[in-house]
Amino acid sequence: MLRTETVDTLILGAGAAGLFCAGFAARGGGRVLLIDHAKAPGDKIRISGGGRCNFTNLRASPENFISQNRHFAKSALKRYTQWDFVDLVARYDVPYHEKTLGQLFCDTSARDIIDLLLAEMKPAELRLNTQIVEVAKTAAGFSVTLETEGARYAVAAQNLVVATGGKSIPKMGATGLGYRLAEQFDLSLIDTRPALVPLTFGGELLDELKSLAGVAADAVVRSSRAAFEEAALFTHRGLSGPAILQISSYWREGEAITVGFAPGVDLSSALKVERASNGRRAVSTVLAQFMPKRLSQHLCDRFGARGNLADLSDKRLSDLIDQLTTWELTPTGSEGYRTAEVTLGGVDTDGLSSKTMETKTVPGLYFIGEVVDVTGWLGGYNFQWAWSSAWAAGTAIASQTSAFERAS
Repeated sequence: MLRTETVDTLILGAGAAGLFCAGFAARGGGRVLLIDHAKAPGDKIRISGGGRCNFTNLRASPENFISQNRHFAKSALKRYTQWDFVDLVARYDVPYHEKTLGQLFCDTSARDIIDLLLAEMKPAELRLNTQIVEVAKTAAGFSVTLETEGARYAVAAQNLVVATGGKSIPKMGATGLGYRLAEQFDLSLIDTRPALVPLTFGGELLDELKSLAGVAADAVVRSSRAAFEEAALFTHRGLSGPAILQISSYWREGEAITVGFAPGVDLSSALKVERASNGRRAVSTVLAQFMPKRLSQHLCDRFGARGNLADLSDKRLSDLIDQLTTWELTPTGSEGYRTAEVTLGGVDTDGLSSKTMETKTVPGLYFIGEVVDVTGWLGGYNFQWAWSSAWAAGTAIASQTSAFERAS
């Protein structure tokens, strides 16, 4: 018979959501145990943002998230906001700076955020190198069989919080365990797929794009569902960069996207002025004022504008501008979970309380963070969802624990 220890709350997963939830849950006075199979906590935090962790976004709002139920995230996001987390960062004297579009990054290292979370989670206990063998429902709550350093034992808990993340970046330990647990407890799942991921191409188009590998340019990238204006990067497999990662969350297999270069520039007026004053200049040379030279040359070759500006009629100039601003391409796929920053889809929010993240059919069972069908845009939004959903579950558990202790 296995040795059994008892805790009030067991949290599965020591990523951003699990670490943050532990501290709030422990404030109710109950014993909180946080476990993870990794050797160190917060592995994905450590590599995020190029090692500097884009920990939130000043512009975060429910409109920056994708879900089958677009209203679900509102409660948590409005009750624990980006400003709350910024205040916490300031209290720990973590130096940070704002990049473009409201993105906040650590000045030094993502380790600052991990250290903050570890300090905040006290007095909860963190146990690493621990495998989850089995999860079962009991009359009093849950029994979870764990294995640490080859020894198996059981943990009995009144509350079980699933913060195991999604399928993205399996080399960091992603397993999809949270989805299997949801199915075990008869919760519905929204189909999952890689999101915030580079798009790939094939055939002649890929050969063409390979010649531009390493070139980045400002662009407007559109699908049938959304549009983003940021940088696009040509790679040996297709397209990447912020604009492409953003649109990948909305793109569906078989659909085309359009890429438009030199956003914010009135190309028609600019090229007509140049044609009138410097008509002998090559079209590609003039366009190189608004985009990288290699790209302007490639696009002029592709769209048959190899001569001088003076050679282009108003009609031909208009057609060229349309081609430059609405270049249609059809990806063959994406780079998959290997490089995806997050997983789209997950535990159906219809089965969860938007206020507490507790399941509606299994008392004491909570799902938070990436495992839930709430996916943010690129730029710190997914971290904010981790903080907000963790806060919602943690404070609910703490309140419940405190009430129980007062009653007893």
